[in-house]
Amino acid sequence: MIALLLILIPLLSGLAAFFLRKENAARLLALLASFVTLAVSLLGLTVLNNADLLQYKTDWLPGLGSSFSVKLDGMGQLLSLLTVITFPLIYISTWQREYKNAHNFFALMQLSQAGLMGVFLAMDALLFYFFWELALIPVYFLCSIWGAERRIAATFKFFIYTFFGSVLMLVGLIYLQGQTADNSFDINSFYSIALSNKTQNWVFWLMFVAFAIKIPVFPFHSWQPDTYEQAPTAVTMVLSAVMVKMGVFALLRWLLPVLPFGSFAYGEKMVTMWVVAGMIYASLLAMRQDDMKRLVAYSSIAHLGLMVIAVFAESEIAVQGVMIQMFNHGINILGLWVIVEILERKYNTRKLSELGGLAQKAPVMAMLFGIIALANIALPLTNAFVGEFMMFTGIFTSAISEYEYFTVPAAGICIILGAVYTLRMVQKVIYGDLNALTANGTDIGLNEKLVLGIIVILIVWAGVYPQPFLALTKDTTNFILNESDVIQFLKK
Repeated sequence: MIALLLILIPLLSGLAAFFLRKENAARLLALLASFVTLAVSLLGLTVLNNADLLQYKTDWLPGLGSSFSVKLDGMGQLLSLLTVITFPLIYISTWQREYKNAHNFFALMQLSQAGLMGVFLAMDALLFYFFWELALIPVYFLCSIWGAERRIAATFKFFIYTFFGSVLMLVGLIYLQGQTADNSFDINSFYSIALSNKTQNWVFWLMFVAFAIKIPVFPFHSWQPDTYEQAPTAVTMVLSAVMVKMGVFALLRWLLPVLPFGSFAYGEKMVTMWVVAGMIYASLLAMRQDDMKRLVAYSSIAHLGLMVIAVFAESEIAVQGVMIQMFNHGINILGLWVIVEILERKYNTRKLSELGGLAQKAPVMAMLFGIIALANIALPLTNAFVGEFMMFTGIFTSAISEYEYFTVPAAGICIILGAVYTLRMVQKVIYGDLNALTANGTDIGLNEKLVLGIIVILIVWAGVYPQPFLALTKDTTNFILNESDVIQFLKK
């Protein structure tokens, strides 16, 4: 029942918001619904953490072998927690933003949250695909209606990339359903499929390309900077903090356990080379950006690339590090987007060259921004350090890796480059002399202090005491690795 409520609350509130003509009423409904969803998620993690309450299954499309099956396992709980934390923080941090036809804006935001929750909880492949599209479709409208000047071109590119990926994934899922013993889309039926190695190879590419576009992985990444730049910042927060995790999540849920040989044959060999090249490329581009939105967008490509490499290392510590880092990256990148939102609203610019000296006018913002930036470069005692340390360790000690002496140093270079562009961003915004634009600046408001303060608390808590996250994801990690069982291919 908990899993069902996590989907129904944002879905029903989103549908209701379409009928509210007053902006404040729609905004308040979205905020209240997001808090209720957060409360339900926390109950599922604590007092109602019972297997029967964390899952729900009923007939949906029996003629197609599909059921409405949702469940909160460790990875699902962690990513649903990220989602329910993200949305209320977005609404609070952007409270001063005004939107034309605001009831439609907040309705689409809530529908997107419902889709995201469904993606992370679905235990049926067709249901997973349904929620995948439900999460994406509202974003098309949010970007094309409320985006910036070049929003139509950016949204069209986003649509073409994601539609192409969705078609590939649907073809792969339908083929896999036909290979199940009971012609079912149930996840357990998918895990029981026995495909030949040759078949796994081509199905792997159908599925991987679909997920790689969403992450995004080089060379399927070019939609991301344009979309992040042109989308309303609230929508960019959803895309960057939560939605890109759909791709990494899908690799762990629907690729490794279903196509273990394909993942072994191409994941650690070919994909790793692509990802490393993309990480370095994105890091170098981030260093050259003057627009903060594009800088943060390129930095996200580099961070997510390391997660993809760790997925295909297929070691316990690497995979568990990926799960934890999905949560940590979402929190950190959300903090950076909140800072971007504040600067854009207060000074009507996102350009580093037009800012400076804000530590003198906004000391609280400067302090909180500094902590979030240090987390973004994985400083020890911050949350990202835990996830990245686990992923590097897992990659280097992987039983299947053949290129660890290349990938680890190359990824390490990206960490150094990340420190360069992140600290440069902090230096340009906070330090230096005031100018005509920033001379009359003021510190952040109470709502912004609250949001950034919560983010900093999560950063420090997960960095100093990550044990709850480790305990939450351990069983799911072991299950995924047992299903993929890649060691069998090394013995042949």
